[in-house]
Amino acid sequence: MIDVRQLNLSFNAGAKASQVLFDVNFAVQQGEIFGLVGESGSGKTTVLKCLAGLFTHWQGDLAINGQPLEHSIGHQRCRLVQMVFQDPYGSLHPRHTVADILEEPLQIHHIGQRDQRVNNILEKVGLNRAFRTRYPHQLSGGQRQRVAIARALILQPQVLLLDEPTSALDVSVQAEILNLLSDLQKEEGLTYLMVTHDLGVIAHLCHRVAVMQFGQILETLDTDTLLRGEAKVEYTQMLLEASRHYSREMAARAAG
Repeated sequence: MIDVRQLNLSFNAGAKASQVLFDVNFAVQQGEIFGLVGESGSGKTTVLKCLAGLFTHWQGDLAINGQPLEHSIGHQRCRLVQMVFQDPYGSLHPRHTVADILEEPLQIHHIGQRDQRVNNILEKVGLNRAFRTRYPHQLSGGQRQRVAIARALILQPQVLLLDEPTSALDVSVQAEILNLLSDLQKEEGLTYLMVTHDLGVIAHLCHRVAVMQFGQILETLDTDTLLRGEAKVEYTQMLLEASRHYSREMAARAAG
């Protein structure tokens, strides 16, 4: 469903050029939940932004559902893939009601039966019709993220790109959102590419995971292999150990 081949990305040019992705390769099967894990700055979110069309100057080959992606974003890609961002408050327009937020993609794509579609998608994410008239500041963090997920799903995409969708939420709400994402994936037959630094999230949701550091993928392995401590790369082992207990020495080693 997702095919990434020899993905490279640099910012600036000439002597000021700074390369941030180096020959990134991975493939995600239809209906799979695939994780990208690594420390902050490793390039995880940058990969998502290339697939979502937020960065367009990448080099390499990107494809979703067998369709090569262009160096631009258009209606067809928006119907195929959507992204859920880390901060639900920052990703929702503060002066738009929930109904406005959910209707806007339908208007852009000239899709009818908007009221019914908005009500249906709210129900799918666990919110009722009363939320239609509320503004983002009137919602809790978990409710805002449910609206963000609803907005991503209202065009019925096949792929969701998830950029640490629970890291900005209270611990008590994180499991609810992860369970919601799991249920939606099964019900809708979706494919997920999830960025996280939390191996607990990987264990809860993902089938396979690629480990990134310094803009490169070090290894790709299934979740069971990771949790059994059978990773081949020392950095992956350090990440797993750090998720169990933190130490300054281990943090320094992981930072390189």
